[in-house]
Amino acid sequence: MSFKVIAENINVMSKSIGPAMKARDAKPIEELAIKLTEAGSDYLDVNLGPARKKGDELMDWIVGVVQGVSDLPLYLDTMNVDAMEAGLKAYKNKGGKAVINSIMARPDRMEKLMPFTQKYDAGMVALLGGPEGIPRDENERGVLAAEIVYPAQELGVAAEDIWVDPIVVPVSSQQIEAQGCTNFMLMMPDMFPECMSTCGLSNISNGCPEKLRPLVNQTYFAMLLKGGLKGAIMDPLDKGLMDIA
Repeated sequence: MSFKVIAENINVMSKSIGPAMKARDAKPIEELAIKLTEAGSDYLDVNLGPARKKGDELMDWIVGVVQGVSDLPLYLDTMNVDAMEAGLKAYKNKGGKAVINSIMARPDRMEKLMPFTQKYDAGMVALLGGPEGIPRDENERGVLAAEIVYPAQELGVAAEDIWVDPIVVPVSSQQIEAQGCTNFMLMMPDMFPECMSTCGLSNISNGCPEKLRPLVNQTYFAMLLKGGLKGAIMDPLDKGLMDIA
């Protein structure tokens, strides 16, 4: 199976896309979705962040905007449960299932979000953040992965629809902890051979000097690929990354 590129760019934190979302200005979002599709993306991540105010309305609107110009499947990314369900309701399966990004290994999040996988025939990102936050090493990641992957499979989610995200942490401040993600990636083929794996790749270079960020991203990407990474939330407009992918 070929590596899957999940475009990170349709994000409420973007200086251009964030204001367009708030103003319900479709044009910049449409133009970016087309550009990302043409760049070779396999999925588009639509990230609304917390989306506390009228998040359900915004998600319904933006799913329609993006799907109006691209047939790529979507990662739906928000902390707002109502907004997530609104996006799943609005989603039309043109090129593949929608993916819930993400379901943390916490009982409250699992209870609220995991049933959506069956109700809307969606995939899911199993985010390895637990009740105590980000895991410290590969062993804690392994425990959290078991706590979320096995219940998902018992519910009926196929292994190939589960994307395990071990959480990439910034190398600028947490060099030892960053190794935990890398080491878990090496363990995952033995633990969950049929599941997918993904990560928010650009997190690794947060806090690095701007001119170094592309190089740090590309270097860590190559390391994770060596460990068997199957997909990443990344910038498909970065030619260096796409050449590696």
